[in-house]
Amino acid sequence: MKRRAFILALGGAASWPLAARAQQNERMRRIGVLMASAESDREGQAYVAAFREGLQKLGWTEGRNIRIDYRWAGTDLEAMGRSAVELVALNPDGILSANTPTTAALLQQTRTIPIIFATVGDPTGSGFVESFSRPGGNVTGFTTLEGSLGGKWLELLKEVAPRLSRAAFLFSPGTSPFEHFLNPFKTAAESLRVEAIAAPVKDGAELETVVATLAREPNTGFVVMPGPFPLAHREAIISLAAGYHLPAVYPYRFFSNLGGLLSYGNDIADNYRRAASYVDRILKGTKPSDLAIQAPVKFELVINLGTANALGLDVPLQLQQIADEVIE
Repeated sequence: MKRRAFILALGGAASWPLAARAQQNERMRRIGVLMASAESDREGQAYVAAFREGLQKLGWTEGRNIRIDYRWAGTDLEAMGRSAVELVALNPDGILSANTPTTAALLQQTRTIPIIFATVGDPTGSGFVESFSRPGGNVTGFTTLEGSLGGKWLELLKEVAPRLSRAAFLFSPGTSPFEHFLNPFKTAAESLRVEAIAAPVKDGAELETVVATLAREPNTGFVVMPGPFPLAHREAIISLAAGYHLPAVYPYRFFSNLGGLLSYGNDIADNYRRAASYVDRILKGTKPSDLAIQAPVKFELVINLGTANALGLDVPLQLQQIADEVIE
């Protein structure tokens, strides 16, 4: 018994160095992440956390078998370009790209390093991929919102504000493919007999001027297009809508959480979590050109009744019943 126990103990001890050597010899892979938000942005940090969570579930742990290099460019296109140069110079195994502007910046620097975008509205229209099923090249990823939602947002706005006769589409022309949503918005406006107004905003300094101009006419509201610009200026947009007493519809949940009237769009964090699965497959040898573009799968309708009451609006009960969340 003593001899057998000694042999078993010896065998267990011998396996420890082997396991340790196996862990030490495990190849460290490198991933870049280019975000279109400031490092201090709470939502941006939440998206990155969702991405890391997805990687961990697939067996990738920072410091053990993967290294992640982050760049936080905000909405500054020049900063995105500089960050793209820095990440490509590191020669990573792949790069996670936040959205349309960051993907464009990265593609200017590399056509070989795999790029996985998390939230691009129109990847074919932007020229990133050949088709959804066969992307081609070195880029693939996940879309955010279908262009038809440009019309759906206006329909929701009209439902909560039935007296609406003028509706503006608020967008930043330099940071998002606005035509993807603007044309369906105009089509819906025609069927709803609502005057459609294109409201481009170049920078934060123009925001109040644009919103104040809209507020000069009665029964006016606006729809906020998704993209890095409204993300960066979300609090200002919500404050201006309240200050000028204008109903507005937003593309993501966090707008309603901050006081926006109504939001409808996909769960962005889910896109980042799913993007981890594509990074995993690329690290295991799959080419980006063989990974089809994936559409969003989780959508959320959130209504802020407190804001509706402040605007003197009665949100239909049926709409409240189908909402994912109603904020009192």
